Amino acid sequence: MPQFVIEREMPGAGSLSAEDLKGASQGSCSVLRQLGPEIQWVHSYVTDDKIYCIYRAPSEDLIREHAETAGFPANSISQVRATIDPTTAE
Repeated sequence: MPQFVIEREMPGAGSLSAEDLKGASQGSCSVLRQLGPEIQWVHSYVTDDKIYCIYRAPSEDLIREHAETAGFPANSISQVRATIDPTTAE
């Protein structure tokens, strides 16, 4: 299944409390359950003013539907074409 990186511009994201992040995660998971098993949230990286999320889904449209339903921005959605790490150099 295709994998995507979603960039969410969220000023102050890095200052969110553990409880705020838990609430956002619960809201996201609730919408994922409604949308069905084709869309999966892998994990997210929280920075000062953005959240970068990794999702698996059959299409960008389904990711946009999740973002709109959950009330999260999806400022950019990019399909992952390859994954590299230090072992790629070997």
